Amino acid sequence: MIPKVKLWGIIGNFCRKKPLGALGAIVTIFVIFLAIFANQLSPHDPRRAHTYLKYSSPGALDDRWDPPVRLWLGGDRLGRDVLSRVIFGARVSLYVALLATLTGVTAGAVLGLASGFVGGFIDLIVQRVLDGLMAFPDLVIALVILSVWGPATGHGMGGLEGLEKLIIAIGVGFIAPTTRTIRSQTLRLRETDFVLAARAMGARDLRIMFRHITPNCVAPYIVIFTIAMGWAVISEATLSFLGLGIPPSFPSWGGMLTGATQVWASSAPWLGVFPGVAIVTCVLAWNFLGDALRDVLDPRMRGTG
Repeated sequence: MIPKVKLWGIIGNFCRKKPLGALGAIVTIFVIFLAIFANQLSPHDPRRAHTYLKYSSPGALDDRWDPPVRLWLGGDRLGRDVLSRVIFGARVSLYVALLATLTGVTAGAVLGLASGFVGGFIDLIVQRVLDGLMAFPDLVIALVILSVWGPATGHGMGGLEGLEKLIIAIGVGFIAPTTRTIRSQTLRLRETDFVLAARAMGARDLRIMFRHITPNCVAPYIVIFTIAMGWAVISEATLSFLGLGIPPSFPSWGGMLTGATQVWASSAPWLGVFPGVAIVTCVLAWNFLGDALRDVLDPRMRGTG
């Protein structure tokens, strides 16, 4: 366990050397806080319609209720509170992005570790499959998967069924680039002196892989994970925008942008501004954090910051 004084020293040193990375970490913690405590922080039910306040401007007040209902960020086409939907959208978008990134990046890391360490014919087959996978954009792969399986529906536990389809569709796009990165790291580590010494001492291949190579692949894994989180949020928003992601009745940032592009967008532009700002902020924060972690964790980058 790291002593408290040393831990705060590490955090303070990171904030001084990487202010943008620290800002990204703060925003990430704030978004996670919103997602966890959305029920407590949301002023209204995100699915409750106030027809009297549809397309209402930010700060609109409906005094027919006791207590009166105020929509601080305005109302959408059904009079639902935009602020509440943005807050709950953080939960949905973060949940999908986290699981999709965890699935795709972890699968790619395991595949890259095994492919780079074993080598030979297995490595050749894996790389040719990855070449075919990387020939298509991530969004096209996700669209094909969801077109075959179908999007999530507004039924089932928690109101969303088939969400694993969206998670897998987004996660598949992270497998190939992660595999390539971890494979190159594994190939480099496989020829280092400490691995050759362990092999000379009679260590088995599995022990070398998990005790000597895997710990040295954790740093690039963390960096890829943080950067992929931003791309996962964009992918979820894009798929929801195209109608293949989260159902429109459920609050998600991409789904909110779908409604904002309809005919009424010209008269209620804030419907697209607030979820758009949320997406941009999260993506920038995770990219800043990923770049900072890369500089800190990668020994080759420490002298360039």
